[in-house]
Amino acid sequence: MQTKHQIQELLSSAGVSPNRRLGQHFLVDLNLMRLLLDAAQLSRGDVALEVGCGTGSLTQALAERAGAVVAVEIDRTLAPMAESQVAGWENVQIMHADILSGKGTLNPEVVEALEQARTRLQSTGPTERGREVSLGRLLLVSNLPYDVASPVMIHLAKGPLVADAMFVTVQKEVAERMTAGPGRRDYGTLSIFLQATGEVEILRVLKPSVFWPPPSVDSALVRFVHDEHKSRQIQDIGILSDVVALFMGHRRKMLRACLKSVPPHLGDSDLWLKILEQYAVDPTLRPGDLTPSQYVDLANAWHHSRR
Repeated sequence: MQTKHQIQELLSSAGVSPNRRLGQHFLVDLNLMRLLLDAAQLSRGDVALEVGCGTGSLTQALAERAGAVVAVEIDRTLAPMAESQVAGWENVQIMHADILSGKGTLNPEVVEALEQARTRLQSTGPTERGREVSLGRLLLVSNLPYDVASPVMIHLAKGPLVADAMFVTVQKEVAERMTAGPGRRDYGTLSIFLQATGEVEILRVLKPSVFWPPPSVDSALVRFVHDEHKSRQIQDIGILSDVVALFMGHRRKMLRACLKSVPPHLGDSDLWLKILEQYAVDPTLRPGDLTPSQYVDLANAWHHSRR
């Protein structure tokens, strides 16, 4: 792990400075970095994904604990710095790439690298201190760049590549959206998908001073753990996405008013009024009043109606 002074020297030697447009705020409080790592409880059976690895400060610490590390960095100047920090670590792959492929998906090259890392670990069967460990878990452990935090986490919650857990630092505002309940102003799509598929907890609020350069807002360290039981309740994650988009895309309207915008592939408003009645959902409610489980119920009901 690198101190603030070491990061400043690395950037200075390359003749560059932090790119705020890319959300480059380096976590320089080493105690908090250890807290992030300890919370993740990585083992040699795990694949760690790091998004925005910067100069590789966290990357080497991940390599020491995880079975495989895929670290993604969009900045063409920083990616080689990270590579130099983990030279000699055979379990690390640094990728100079954008984690997102447009707004709709994760970068397929990154997905492929993660799946290959999982396959390698599952075939070698590592142990720790003579005991077997669970193999192929995918954990996002990252000081997430602010501009990609929400879509990355939504994709890793929805799949098809699903993270078993996420341990991240994000803007406090994003953390509050992750944990917000129905009826709150910050409750939205991110809240629904994370809470419909797992459990979310804010571990600590972080002041701007623990980053360099300091951002203008507070941040937070957040834990998400995938819940297989919850996920199994979702009949079709694609339909759930469409249903959430239908209603939350018009969140200021009543549910019955949202039904005027039902796309053809989701049926018609009469069908949806019957589904709302079936689950005793008041059509005069706003989309932000429904719980994640209610959205799952509605999506499942439409899914069954097609049979």
